[in-house]
Amino acid sequence: MNMPAIGLGTFRLKDQVVIDSVTTGLEVGYRHIDTAQIYGNEAEVGQVIAASGIARQDLYITTKIWTGNLSHNKLIPSLKESLTKLRVDQLDLTLIHWSVSEDVLSVAEYVATLAEAKALGLTKEIGVSNFTISQMQQAIDTVGASEIATNQIELHPFLQNHKVVEFARKHGIHITAYMPLAYGKVMQDTVMQKIAAAHNTTPAQVSLAWLLQQGFAVIPSSTKRENLVSNLQADQIKLSTDEMLAIAALDRGERLVNPDFAPKWD
Repeated sequence: MNMPAIGLGTFRLKDQVVIDSVTTGLEVGYRHIDTAQIYGNEAEVGQVIAASGIARQDLYITTKIWTGNLSHNKLIPSLKESLTKLRVDQLDLTLIHWSVSEDVLSVAEYVATLAEAKALGLTKEIGVSNFTISQMQQAIDTVGASEIATNQIELHPFLQNHKVVEFARKHGIHITAYMPLAYGKVMQDTVMQKIAAAHNTTPAQVSLAWLLQQGFAVIPSSTKRENLVSNLQADQIKLSTDEMLAIAALDRGERLVNPDFAPKWD
């Protein structure tokens, strides 16, 4: 199964909240679920998937390896633990969640170990997240661009990450946009509101449509049924060239996810 363009993100969703969100998401039609080791919700996601009755081949499940598990002796055991929590035999996609300092481990080391995990059949595809251009280049040098299924990065109208996107496109690496609604900030923007009104839709749907029309995958999260439904319908909106350009003009380099261990951004 190829990655569905619209997925369900589970960042910051815990316990019953994530159970309800993923249960509703699957009910309304999501088939791509995105989680991570550090989210602390893999077991709950696995519980919902097991209870859903949806055939495994009809689901696309992504998890991400946390920084503390990147060493050669930890990565594969940690991924096996994720599989146990998620109650599946194989992931569709496994990402390196964040890089670590080159002084600790080189990109080549953990990308090569992730490729080993794929060779073992633990995951169908591998990729990266929050990788800079130089880190993507190191990953390409290690396993080849064709092995890198995606780079999952923060991407929304206020942070458009052009340099990283251009480099990825040049090498045929797909982009997955996380935080596509900028923590809800798109809803307050007058340009987004105006375009939404013209389409009789919401600014959230407009933001997702804008990303989808550029060929990115999106993984918005929500706990409300109506938002889960409307997010999933974003691919039905077709924005004009002028509307696409108006949203492109909103870029202000506003990064919302920037932990102290983040790389030096491009």
